[in-house]
Amino acid sequence: MNKFRSALRASFVVAITMAFFSLAQAQATRTWVSGVGDDANPCSRTAPCKTFAGAISKTAGGGEISVLDPGGFGAVTITKSITIDGTGMLSSILAASTTGIIINITAPADEVKSVRLRGLSLNGAGSGIHGIRVIAANRVSVEDTVIDGFGTNGITVEAGQVFVRNTTIRNNMGAGISVAAGRGQVGITDVSLVFNGTGLVGAVTQFNNIVMYGNKK
Repeated sequence: MNKFRSALRASFVVAITMAFFSLAQAQATRTWVSGVGDDANPCSRTAPCKTFAGAISKTAGGGEISVLDPGGFGAVTITKSITIDGTGMLSSILAASTTGIIINITAPADEVKSVRLRGLSLNGAGSGIHGIRVIAANRVSVEDTVIDGFGTNGITVEAGQVFVRNTTIRNNMGAGISVAAGRGQVGITDVSLVFNGTGLVGAVTQFNNIVMYGNKK
């Protein structure tokens, strides 16, 4: 009986080890999404995924999701350091009645807690909540992006350092950018904040070449 139990424990350990190994193998440093992809795919260059949410589970921490061709890639929650790059494509997130991108990185093992977002178009369709909501992260960069039509804020910063460059934030019912007092820091350059409820709420640490036009207050 003892030999049987020992063998059973050994088999269990091997099974768990193999499961973790398979999971690690499934995650790639670079993955791809396509408007005609499928989330059942491995998210490779020749077999891309359909959504950012589908790709992020197959992308290693610190890796990058790239956009192959124009499409709508869905809202996504980010819980690890990662880059999402839609440069050169119509890389859209339609986020009606939800938040386009939630960033909430709390794992102690992820010491960097860094997110890079480039070349995206986020559309709240008038009923979205936040365009980008940073709940927990160390560093977030938002570059070459359009955020439009959300019911709360274009970008909500609740923690960490956020840098926004070459980005248009417009037609949001709340603030273009809202920074929680004493919890977040924001630097912005070459940013247009237009037709929002408020242009900026909270302190901006550094700014350069900001256009604020048509905001209600």
